[in-house]
Amino acid sequence: MVEIIFQPKAMKQLRKIPQGIEIYERCAELKHFPYCRNVKTLTNHKYQYRFRVGNYRVLFNIQNDIMSIVSIEEVRKRDDNTY
Repeated sequence: MVEIIFQPKAMKQLRKIPQGIEIYERCAELKHFPYCRNVKTLTNHKYQYRFRVGNYRVLFNIQNDIMSIVSIEEVRKRDDNTY
């Protein structure tokens, strides 16, 4: 099992998002990483992984069984700079 830590930036973003509580609850699924759905490894990006929750993406890194949720971004229209 993985320990999940929300960075201050991510908590601030969650408070501003109307679906923040839902996203926070869905992040509990990440405790079973790597056996969870909607997770993708990112390449050429400053974060290692992203977790999809509706129109939002939870960006996180993992090191020594500690998951650090760094940022939460809303995806509207995709382009080359989406992630």
